[in-house]
Amino acid sequence: MNEVHERIDSSKEEYLEILKVLIRQKSISTEGEGVNECARLLKGMMEKAGIRSRIFETDGQPIIYGEAMGEAPERRTVLFYGHYDVQPPEPLEKWVSPPFEPTIREGRIYGRGTGDNKGQLITHVLAVKTFLETRGSLPLNVKFIFEGEEEVGSPNLAKFVEKNRELLKADLVLTSDGPLHDSGAPLIAFGVRGVMNFDLHLTTASTDNHSGNKGGVIPNAVWEMVDFLSTMKDDKDIVLIPGFYDDVVEPTIHEKKLINQLPYDPSNLAEVYGVEKIELQKEEFYSRLLFRPTLTINGITGGHTGKGTKNIIPSEVTAKMEVRLVYNQDPEDLIEKVNKHIQKHHPNIRLTREEEDMRPSKTSSELEISKAVIRAVEKGFKEKPIIYPAMGGSLPDYVWTKVLGTPSIMIPYANADEANHAPNENLKLECFYKGIHTSAQLIHELGDSKR
Repeated sequence: MNEVHERIDSSKEEYLEILKVLIRQKSISTEGEGVNECARLLKGMMEKAGIRSRIFETDGQPIIYGEAMGEAPERRTVLFYGHYDVQPPEPLEKWVSPPFEPTIREGRIYGRGTGDNKGQLITHVLAVKTFLETRGSLPLNVKFIFEGEEEVGSPNLAKFVEKNRELLKADLVLTSDGPLHDSGAPLIAFGVRGVMNFDLHLTTASTDNHSGNKGGVIPNAVWEMVDFLSTMKDDKDIVLIPGFYDDVVEPTIHEKKLINQLPYDPSNLAEVYGVEKIELQKEEFYSRLLFRPTLTINGITGGHTGKGTKNIIPSEVTAKMEVRLVYNQDPEDLIEKVNKHIQKHHPNIRLTREEEDMRPSKTSSELEISKAVIRAVEKGFKEKPIIYPAMGGSLPDYVWTKVLGTPSIMIPYANADEANHAPNENLKLECFYKGIHTSAQLIHELGDSKR
């Protein structure tokens, strides 16, 4: 492996230029801007790296499939997943440099998609490129699937995987997305929370009304929505919807041991998160983050929200809501429970859903292949990784564990303060290069270990 790692080190400028080209190409899935062009660009990069690639059309954005088969086809197969679509860059005025013009400042590359997820997915491609250029072949079979709809909930991914099970057949799925631990240490996650979004709508009159002439005698839509939302949760952050926690699975003894080994610095976390302080104890912090579902108000729209005053009684209001689901929870079951809660407390509220649900997922960290991944990450980063039994965020991981029926592991490569989804998104160059080294080490370690 020395030759492989030396080639990565000597190719830093070349690999950084490849990343810059990828970032310059817009691929905003919420607007459809540049997504097809980015798919073709990425396919070309993969083919230049020695990866046979193909674009599959879907009902939405294209999916790119690639493969580089090893010297012994009967050996283990690893499938790398990533997404080439990005979030909208707004607000543009908050960016120090243009979001689609990659810029280097103080050891970081800035631009939309640097961390989420172009800078991470391309590390796998570059690792294969390096292997083929230095050793001529791979010690295992490598497959790739890069989608263009992750930022809108991956609505077509599960259908594609269902139709192409044989093509995508693998022993393990690896995903690099999200940030490293806030301490900067490498992180391996063996599961994710799911996410379920819905909107609550309420109309109390045919039009907004004068707050003086009619104040006190007709209902206020915003107040009624706020009153209803207060029935869903108490002041200790406990969700009050009957049955909300019924299917939650308590962490295993092994998972509790993993939590005990995790570092915890609430002062540093508060700084990273941009909050005044975090008062939770370590066990409670990680239990909430990894093993408990949440109910979140993402936003409320109603009445006058512009500059100045407008003395009205709002007639309409919408609350955008989210549930982060933990392993074993079913989004359809939870939506039914939310609807029952609505019927009990305010039947005039209407619930709608526009986005696909992302189900929770989990893989055992005690599998032999999991242990091989842990060894590889430690060698790639030259630092012992932190093991998360699950991540607080959500990815379409259930597609691999439940639809494809394959173990799936997440290894983030981006810095904790990558500002993904925000202005000035960035990726530390050190993280980018360590990611390439780690992906190469994963290919080596998984190729050498027993199947």
